[in-house]
Amino acid sequence: MRIAFMGTPEFSVAPLRALIGAGHEVACVYCQPPRPAGRGQKERPSPVQAEAEARGIPVRHPTSLRTPEAQAEFAGLGVEVAVVVAYGLILPQAVLDAPTHGCLNIHASLLPRWRGAAPIHRAVMAGDAETGVCIMRMEAGLDTGPVLLREAMAIGGTDTTGDLHDRLSDLGARLIVEALGRLPRLVPEVQAEDGVTYARKIDKAEARVDWTRPAAEVDRLIRGLSPFPGAWCEAGGERVKLLRSRLAEGSGEPGQVLSGLTVACGEGAVEVLEVQRAGARAMPAAEALRGWDPGARLG
Repeated sequence: MRIAFMGTPEFSVAPLRALIGAGHEVACVYCQPPRPAGRGQKERPSPVQAEAEARGIPVRHPTSLRTPEAQAEFAGLGVEVAVVVAYGLILPQAVLDAPTHGCLNIHASLLPRWRGAAPIHRAVMAGDAETGVCIMRMEAGLDTGPVLLREAMAIGGTDTTGDLHDRLSDLGARLIVEALGRLPRLVPEVQAEDGVTYARKIDKAEARVDWTRPAAEVDRLIRGLSPFPGAWCEAGGERVKLLRSRLAEGSGEPGQVLSGLTVACGEGAVEVLEVQRAGARAMPAAEALRGWDPGARLG
């Protein structure tokens, strides 16, 4: 099929590669424009733009798709379908209607649960037992369209958002190829009205660990915000990111370090398995403790 691909971050790269590998013609890639990054704040293309340019695929990054000019350019591609995954712009109705078979979205949740911007983070933070990928035919509402394909994936007791991100990206790549291959025969499933939840964008104010909370909540916060933006606390007089954890035995005053980096919570305790100090790389807690004293209590 002749396709327009619309995506920006690393999560979108595996689906783009899969579509090309399956023999589809990617007429154009739409993504967010390059952003300043790194210490020098040089403009850096998104992962999808870099992948497309390496393959000689035309790239567009309009700041809006609401102008007549942008909509005419999109319609002029003459594509049969648009594949959208973590693109970053709202698609107006004129764009949704332009492809022969509409626009298909790869969404990293089991809709209608976790519509919105941060479905992987929110599933881990909520303690969900499973997540998954839905291939959804897009409509004007926020992730409200009918589902063409879905597949569930278990969330392990030590999984982070980063772990799930990579597995779900690969799952989405496989499912979108399957969906396009079966498109005329797929029966759309209207989303249930019950069970709708919204995965609002992660606010950095959520990231500070509150040790008075139960250990299960603290553990889910740490894993759900890893690797970005990273849950954090004060330890040894500095701000430290906590990137991996698991539930542990023990009790004490909230924030009390019981041993190593096992920390008492409001109920129970959490063992921190991976940390990142300011200006340093992420490392296992045992390695970090060889040259660093976090103190007797974390704040």
